[in-house]
Amino acid sequence: MTLYLLIAAGYLLGSIPFGVILTRLFGAGDLRQIGSGNIGATNVLRTGRKGLAAATLILDGAKGAVAVLLARHFVPELGDHAAMIAGAAAMIGHCYPVWLKFRGGKGVATLLGLALALAWPIGLVFAIVWLGTVLLLRISSLGGMLGAVSAPLAALAFGHQVYAIGLAGLAVIVLWRHRENIARLRAGTEPRVGGKKDAAEGAGGA
Repeated sequence: MTLYLLIAAGYLLGSIPFGVILTRLFGAGDLRQIGSGNIGATNVLRTGRKGLAAATLILDGAKGAVAVLLARHFVPELGDHAAMIAGAAAMIGHCYPVWLKFRGGKGVATLLGLALALAWPIGLVFAIVWLGTVLLLRISSLGGMLGAVSAPLAALAFGHQVYAIGLAGLAVIVLWRHRENIARLRAGTEPRVGGKKDAAEGAGGA
């Protein structure tokens, strides 16, 4: 019963749309009517409020991390399984929030947060791949997707089989949420960070 409550709590925690809340609270408008309409940090950046974008990134990541930590505290006997399940619930909540008619973000920041909480070396690999791709290729969406895919591979390399399986499933969700970005990448029309087209249209994330 406690595990089910943690799953519900993880989902509800993940479904808090911090990007929407912060942009409204600080007078930047309705995020869903701006740029790509995505609720993540990348689209918040399109408002020109870098501080709000940074805060959204951190808070979206924190949702995944807190869910993992809560599971470890309240259901320690289930170990890695409970932590992975609670973290996954938070990411699903971010991607499909009940408060926004299940139209949420793309999950990258929340996935990074839960990966760091599961095992920081996994999260570190994720962050390096994500940021490295963005810096080298200047494509936000590609960085987010490659970072997500690197997480289960890193988990497997570090000997965390339970995490590898769970993170692989979540990486599939990230790729699904980026299906429009993938189509633009194949067509060569995906916006680049700092390019003529606003990179927020590519919404890599968060």
